[in-house]
Amino acid sequence: MPESPNGTTPRPPAFRPTMGRIDAVVHLSFAVLMVASGVRYVLRHSPADNLWTVALAAAVCVLYAVVAVLAQRRQPWLLWMVALVLAWAVLVIAAPSFAWCSFALFFLSRVAFSGWIASLAGAVTAIATAIGLFRLSGDTDVAMLLGPIAAAVLLTLIYDRIEHDAALQRQLHAEVSRAQERLAASERAAGIAVERERVSREIHDTVTQGLASSLLLLEAAQHSWPEEGAKVEVQKAGTLLRQNLADTRSLVHELSAPGLDSGPLPEALEQAARQYVDAVRLQVTGDPHPVPAEVRHALMRVTQSAAANIKLHAQAEHASLTLGFLPGAVTLDVFDDGRGFDPAAVPPPSDKGGYGLRAMRQRVEQLGGVFSVESSPGQGTVVAAQLPLPRTEPSQANPAPSVRIEKDTI
Repeated sequence: MPESPNGTTPRPPAFRPTMGRIDAVVHLSFAVLMVASGVRYVLRHSPADNLWTVALAAAVCVLYAVVAVLAQRRQPWLLWMVALVLAWAVLVIAAPSFAWCSFALFFLSRVAFSGWIASLAGAVTAIATAIGLFRLSGDTDVAMLLGPIAAAVLLTLIYDRIEHDAALQRQLHAEVSRAQERLAASERAAGIAVERERVSREIHDTVTQGLASSLLLLEAAQHSWPEEGAKVEVQKAGTLLRQNLADTRSLVHELSAPGLDSGPLPEALEQAARQYVDAVRLQVTGDPHPVPAEVRHALMRVTQSAAANIKLHAQAEHASLTLGFLPGAVTLDVFDDGRGFDPAAVPPPSDKGGYGLRAMRQRVEQLGGVFSVESSPGQGTVVAAQLPLPRTEPSQANPAPSVRIEKDTI
């Protein structure tokens, strides 16, 4: 971390509350130790010796207070700290009774400075304390000389390790924050892409398919005009356009088709198919039971899209829907006897179309289902979808009777 011109290292905002609590303890300890050391010195020395020592101790206290205030306000304190360390060195050498205050001064130096300046201030404090204690022992106790130096080295290593771990923690926190921001951005982008894809499928399966079918009806009416059959084609086109208008309004509000959330599923699928294909045969197998809204929605859209493809491309004479209810799934097969095609040769989607099969497959697979298309030129087409259903307890299952519905509508 770079140092500022005054030799200090700026702390990040998250680090300041912890440092503030440590500073308060250090300052309180310094005040208590200074008072205790001053009383001890006054009681053990003559008034002649007390005067200048007490004055120097008072000067050290003033310098300490100035440095503490400047450090709290994040203002330059280099010169004040140098003066404090030098005054303290003179005081502890002259009056070793104040040696215990060295701990508070050491921590203040580490809080105020960083790098080599902090180490230098700590070294001066330790050496001065060692000299003072050595003099106090009558220059005979080597332990008094080496003890403060060894303690200073040990505290320096511990403090450096703590600062290193704190810096590493801040770095990891910053990296995690950046990673979370990138993840949030990617999730937003993915969500936007998914929503755009969903809306495009809704528009394709309702408005686009309906408008394409209406266009075919109007073109047929134009070719047969003014024959009586032209009026029927125009009426069909008008009905389909009105249905498209209703679907568009539903998309604007809730992106749901009219009648999607109510009514029996077989009848709803039959009605969706008959918007595009007049002749539809509906067959239901298994025990009909309610299905989740998202499964119902997917089946509706697959039926609409498949029926629209039959109207636009298949030139089929017959079409049928087979809805099957299995214990853990629901199946849908849409068959036509039209001209068929090669599924492997379907061109990619473009501004001219080609989104129908892809949209159907995406709908089914997003719900964990299986989608397939079986077709060949001249052999008709089968669009099949199987969607899983959530498991229900036997007591909660709908005890609907087994039915089989077959009806032809022309």
